[in-house]
Amino acid sequence: MHFSKSKRLISSLAVIAYCVGVLSAPYVKTAFDRYVFDHNVSEIQKKIVESGGSVRDLGRLNEAFAILRDNYYGFNTVSNNDLVSGMISGMVEALGDRHSEYFDLDETKKFNEAISGDFEGIGAVVDESEFGVVVKQILAGSPAKEAGVLSWDIIAKAGGHKLEWLSLGDAIEHIRWPAGTVVELEIFRTWESAPILKEVTRRKITVPSVQGEMVESDGVKIAHVTLSMYGEKTAMEFLKIYAELRSQGAEALILDLRDNGGGLLETAVNVLSNFIERDKVLVTTKERNPFLNRSYFSYGPGDISVPVVVLVNENTASASEITAGALKDYGKAVIVGVNTYGKWSVQQPFPLSDGSEMKITVAKWYTPFDHGIDKVGISPDVVVEFQKQDFENRYDRQLEEAKTVVKKLLKSGRDQVLSEYFQRAQTEKQERKNGGSSSGSLLQNEK
Repeated sequence: MHFSKSKRLISSLAVIAYCVGVLSAPYVKTAFDRYVFDHNVSEIQKKIVESGGSVRDLGRLNEAFAILRDNYYGFNTVSNNDLVSGMISGMVEALGDRHSEYFDLDETKKFNEAISGDFEGIGAVVDESEFGVVVKQILAGSPAKEAGVLSWDIIAKAGGHKLEWLSLGDAIEHIRWPAGTVVELEIFRTWESAPILKEVTRRKITVPSVQGEMVESDGVKIAHVTLSMYGEKTAMEFLKIYAELRSQGAEALILDLRDNGGGLLETAVNVLSNFIERDKVLVTTKERNPFLNRSYFSYGPGDISVPVVVLVNENTASASEITAGALKDYGKAVIVGVNTYGKWSVQQPFPLSDGSEMKITVAKWYTPFDHGIDKVGISPDVVVEFQKQDFENRYDRQLEEAKTVVKKLLKSGRDQVLSEYFQRAQTEKQERKNGGSSSGSLLQNEK
């Protein structure tokens, strides 16, 4: 995400998951010959000493290798590369940081394919689940969306293969590839009593980073612009699409960052510079060495002055949270939806000599007013949660509320709108306290 134009990324990049579903690196389970072991250990010893650790910290590693070498039945059948990869994976995993990862050669290749935005599959972000894989995100216009697969569905079987107990990588291999083939998914959905079967035709998918359309509500023309990721061309594409919609008479903007897992920090800065005046801080990164801390400033022109509503959800992460956080801090937009993911860290990829790669957390980032969002996320100004019938009726409650907020902004201004929603939230809170029910929008921080 940071520090380089070509590959430095923020977050584990949801686009990776929905393009290829980054595989979990293997645990240590193999061995290799003494020469290679001693060579690598000497390098690790050197690093431990340089960082202030003790060479004796490697005693258990030597012990474990000796046990494997002398007792493991399949010692002569395992490759040197597997154990080296396992050692690296284990070290990264020991950090306890879910955003720091090791990619072996195959995973690195798929990682790079994902960044290109072209892939073959069903177009869904998936993650590990006790019962298979859970769908975290559905790409707009994807085969999965067309087939009626929903976020938070659990895929228990793909093509007749049980996904329970499989690694994420193995499970994904049953779901994706190749274009033109059909895969039958057995899905568990929380409000359904029995499994659902969905047939999805895989195809080649190009992930657009920006999409736009004109939507109308009571005669008001609104530019609805969706950012699906923050790639190198996203800022330019955003400006082009926004300008086209403005030329068609758009009076306001709904910036849709739902299910946007992030991307390049520099792209977030580029996008924000269209909203926020030159030389104002947009985001600050803080590293282990405070002398390397850095603030990123708007380079202008900051001339988008129409009313802006930003849509967010639980999958809005990283660079998209940087965008939402800055717009909220400066009062440039009303944030609508639910709390964002809370991805507070900055990752930098480090290529290794064999072509594999480590993606390591190197910094934390803060909003312009120095707010950290780790595991908390960006709180929306207006809380709108989907209800069961919304999924069944394919009704976008959050987008409809955003249109309502836009009309109120055009009529009253931001302060008046937030005050109105605050009063509404207080009323609904009292109704719930008295045993009533409410399905309306609530203002965040209604205490």
